[in-house]
Amino acid sequence: MKLPAPVQAYFDADSAPEGAAPLDAFAPDAAVRDESELHVGHAAIEAWWRAAKIKVRSAAEPLEASVDFDRTTVRAKVTGDFPGSPVVLTFAFQLDGERISALEIVA
Repeated sequence: MKLPAPVQAYFDADSAPEGAAPLDAFAPDAAVRDESELHVGHAAIEAWWRAAKIKVRSAAEPLEASVDFDRTTVRAKVTGDFPGSPVVLTFAFQLDGERISALEIVA
């Protein structure tokens, strides 16, 4: 499956068990909404990423994707140390050029 470069960078980093947040893929003022919480900017995104990796040690495997101009929606199987694992979640990426400007993760 062919994904835009910043989206692919996100999933590549996510597949590493304790990988660093793919901050180069995000715009400096990017926003991530996950589990009803909003994380804005590189520092907040990095803190969210590290906390999630420690808490549930999850990894997402893209199953299908659709690209509509600057929006990429990916359905992915997420496996980790949490009740109900694995689950299929939707990752909605908003792109601004070659960077992710927003990401929303929902069930």
